[in-house]
Amino acid sequence: MPDVLAGENVLGRARTGSGKTLAFGLPLLARLATTGAARPRQPRGLILVPTRELAQQVNDVLAPLTRALGLWMTPVYGGTSISRQISALRRGVHLVVATPGRLTDLVERDACILDEIEITVLDEADFMCDLGFLPAVKALLDMTPSDSQRLLFSATLDREVEVLVRGYLPEPVLVAVDPEVSQVSTLARHAMESVDRTAQLRLVTALACGAGRTLVFVRTQRDADRVAQALTEAGVPAEPLHGGMPQGARTRALAGFTDGFYRVLVATDVAARGIHVDGIGLVLHLGPPEDAKTYQHRGGRTARAGADGADVLVTVPAERGKARSLLRAMGIPTQPVPTQPDDPIVAELAGPPAPPVDPATIQARRQRSDGRRGDGRRDGGGRRDSARRDGAPREGGHRRGGPGARTAGSTFTGAARDAHRPGRPARGLAQTRPAPRVDPHPAPGA
Repeated sequence: MPDVLAGENVLGRARTGSGKTLAFGLPLLARLATTGAARPRQPRGLILVPTRELAQQVNDVLAPLTRALGLWMTPVYGGTSISRQISALRRGVHLVVATPGRLTDLVERDACILDEIEITVLDEADFMCDLGFLPAVKALLDMTPSDSQRLLFSATLDREVEVLVRGYLPEPVLVAVDPEVSQVSTLARHAMESVDRTAQLRLVTALACGAGRTLVFVRTQRDADRVAQALTEAGVPAEPLHGGMPQGARTRALAGFTDGFYRVLVATDVAARGIHVDGIGLVLHLGPPEDAKTYQHRGGRTARAGADGADVLVTVPAERGKARSLLRAMGIPTQPVPTQPDDPIVAELAGPPAPPVDPATIQARRQRSDGRRGDGRRDGGGRRDSARRDGAPREGGHRRGGPGARTAGSTFTGAARDAHRPGRPARGLAQTRPAPRVDPHPAPGA
């Protein structure tokens, strides 16, 4: 925070859950509070994040502070009404929290001009690069003043992140809170093995039947739907979260998990990266993730900010070799152990049991929610927009290789190429401050 307040470019490395949002948000807002009135289409601050959920989360954390300081802020991401975002920008905002794809759309429509940006934050920079956003991020940074302040935060500083650092953060101050692969002292890690997929699902159900919040990670969208349905039928309120869902459904799933109605969220890596929900006591991996970095970020959803939590890898015999290699790479001194749903360790990790919920009750909740907000099929720009521009690429078939393979495999390479179009959008007609307006992000209950 002192380095940001002093105007330095900052390169921050810290594990997930260590408080980066407020670390950059507080000094960012303190600086914007001195810049005067918001100007139409010309924000002064920019926070770039990889996913819709993280954009909304950052917005939720900073919104009370912006209101207290008399600042205007708007979140910008796909799957929601682009016309409303254009209207907010035309009225004038100090700060934009955006995914690269939707912000590129708005710049191309001349709804947002970046040449007055004074400070830019790149959050979860490594994940943005993994999703193929590097060209789009570079194009957006090229539109900001070269002498503006830039902050980059990442859990790991790998090859593509170094490209951003070398090109856009001259003489940065390095703030490294943790080593690149660090173990959280309050996180207990376990590895279990089931005889087959059916037994694996029974074991996951037993682990997730406690009264606390559980986050289950799966590889594909189909797995998320299947596991959530199986848990619901077993009396455990569960909901999927993945990039194939309309934005309204994703928002309602996360809200239902946050307010405690859904005790289990079954998520893919793309949808759950960077989200924070208080009180997640257990993270389950249905099979080993692709690599150690993904495993580290998944486990970071629990044991946050000093709280206790458990992380359990649940595999089948065919995954034994990959699981052992992953655990060895992470420096975790354990190996998959054959485990049954009625073993004592399962009850210990699940915690106090919760009474089963009638699946019909869970379905009724979904229907009531859909009835209040619509079925979610036409949120904002519709499915076409959410598939291309929202920060949630198609999941399941994408395997991470080198940087070239990641870019080629990403759904967003088209958006990234679009962001490389030469030239800058032309400035519009003379801009004037509009009449007093209604806060587009009012406080709850306002």
